Amino acid sequence: MEATKQTLIEREQRKRFWTPARKEAILGWLFLLPEIIGMLIFNVFALGFSLYLSFSSWDLLSGMSGIKFTGIDNYIRMFQNDPTIIVALKNNFIYTILTVPIPIAISLVLAVIIHKKVYFKDYFKVTFFIPYISSIIAIAAVWSALFHPSLGPINQFLMNIGIENPPRWLVDPNMSLVSVAIISSWAGLGYTIIIFLAGLTNISEELYEAAEIDGANGLQKFFRITIPMLRPTIFFLLITMLIGSFKVFDIISFLTEGGPHNSSTVLVYRIYEEGFVNYNMGYASSISWLLFAIIGILTALTWKLNKDE
Repeated sequence: MEATKQTLIEREQRKRFWTPARKEAILGWLFLLPEIIGMLIFNVFALGFSLYLSFSSWDLLSGMSGIKFTGIDNYIRMFQNDPTIIVALKNNFIYTILTVPIPIAISLVLAVIIHKKVYFKDYFKVTFFIPYISSIIAIAAVWSALFHPSLGPINQFLMNIGIENPPRWLVDPNMSLVSVAIISSWAGLGYTIIIFLAGLTNISEELYEAAEIDGANGLQKFFRITIPMLRPTIFFLLITMLIGSFKVFDIISFLTEGGPHNSSTVLVYRIYEEGFVNYNMGYASSISWLLFAIIGILTALTWKLNKDE
């Protein structure tokens, strides 16, 4: 009798545990399990391992047994014995200035013009967006031909209008980074325009009508209505483009390989050079964490400035 009673109690407990809601939750976690395992292995473990490597010396070809803990030697070398890091940092900040605030301003103006003044808006949306969805390497190949110092159409045009010594673009140390920034900004212009157009459609026309009744001109409406109402959109683009500008690699690797004379070297390209050209994974990891810290600080500052306004 006691055994039967105990069995009934256990069955009742199992029934309460295996409720439909709990079964559904467990099933959901089972479906998520492969993604969670992949995230733990390729994100969390990789992040922790790279942090350990940043305090170590490791030649990638020597295998795991070649890892030697060296403390903060990599970080000391970074700022005392590697002048290219300072150059790469400076180039990264210049590149960010050229490819974040300026394209955002240009895209906003173009988006407003398309939204207010242009017929066949869908056609212009597709036209501007095509470079963004195209291969950045294909775009870089086309622009490298356009920027050819002597045979390129751009310099041919400049010489035809009387400019005897046009810029040498990608092969000039003073122009290489600017040239890469022009190409990157052009390729990403369509994306920012589309985002701004989406934000503009959410601004009520009644606000503009009320301002017009009060005697506001076009510039006043733009600065008093359009920009404040697009502030969340501008903030979103600022954060994403800021992070993207510090992650630039493919276009620089294809067009300039960091040259000439390190004039277009950036931090990610230095990570690639140290890790996969020189096989110095420890030093490459320390540069990666420097990049991580810079992006984190800039993102936090941008977020704080946006909240304070």
